[in-house]
Amino acid sequence: MNLREFYCGKKILITGHTGFKGTWLCRILKKFGAEIIGYSLQPPTTPSLFSITETEKDVTSVIADIADAARLQQTFELYRPELVFHLAAQPIVRESYRDPVGTYRTNVMGTVNILECVRKSGSVRAFLNITTDKVYLNKEWEWGYRETDELDGYDPYSNSKSCSELVTHSYKNSFFRDGSVAISTARAGNVIGGGDFAADRIIPDCIRAVAEKKEIVVRNPYSTRPYQHVLEPLFAYLLIMQKQYCDGACAGYYNVGPDDNCCFETGALVDLFVSKWGEGARWINKSDGGPHEAGFLKLDCSRLKSKMGWKPTWTLGTAMDKIVEWSKPYLNGANSVTLKQIMDKQTEDFIADSGELYS
Repeated sequence: MNLREFYCGKKILITGHTGFKGTWLCRILKKFGAEIIGYSLQPPTTPSLFSITETEKDVTSVIADIADAARLQQTFELYRPELVFHLAAQPIVRESYRDPVGTYRTNVMGTVNILECVRKSGSVRAFLNITTDKVYLNKEWEWGYRETDELDGYDPYSNSKSCSELVTHSYKNSFFRDGSVAISTARAGNVIGGGDFAADRIIPDCIRAVAEKKEIVVRNPYSTRPYQHVLEPLFAYLLIMQKQYCDGACAGYYNVGPDDNCCFETGALVDLFVSKWGEGARWINKSDGGPHEAGFLKLDCSRLKSKMGWKPTWTLGTAMDKIVEWSKPYLNGANSVTLKQIMDKQTEDFIADSGELYS
């Protein structure tokens, strides 16, 4: 069956549903007819995609901390989800330097807490932990990291997500060896898309600058990252969850990133944004002497391609077109209905452009 048929009627718990990726995932699953329970803190930014699209009307929204084990357990007991997508995290590298304890509390103990709930639930059939490409010990080499490479993120954020991976591996080996729950992790590259308002991310910084008719400040134009539209990893997550639910042998650890032609230096990415946005947008190179961030990082996604027939759908050029398509109406005062319609259109465009993979 295709993704729409599989997810229609499924009871799904999403942690971190008020975030950028979480809101997009809620929107997709709502279109597919799923019953969605969200568990998260209040939206992490003001404004937020979750709030301006009024996504709380489409889900059962539990506003609580992933570190609150008792409240999380109550949520599992009350709603008894069948599928769990774990997105809740403190996701910003610079914030992890400012608050390392809070970052580890959320990203490591949050993972322990939700896996404990999965272990005790009796209802969950499949679980997917969303981590990051930054979990790897980054040697700044020119080839992509594979899932078997060493995990050892450098900064507190990256390292906490490495720990989250290891926690998941341990629970899988210790408590789910019988296959009663399919357990996977997905390590995604940098995502971009309409509705991201996070601090210290390049595309939101670009949008804020053009909205204020200011120059875009680029801290490190020579860092290379695997950029991808937010729909790329989200549909990969949906595919992984479906496949492991139907066949436990598909459960595992997967990189989710673009092909080499979408691994851009940050300066080149901003050049692309400027060319798509127009209106005299421009940028300057201005390092602010911030903390260490990796200079080069690339993923090898061969495992996901070979096991599930997955492949990237959109080029960075198309991704940037979609960002402009969403962001200009937003800046011009579009209401929640219009913004959700744009999201729905982009989702349908993505499914159509993917060929038979998701349709």
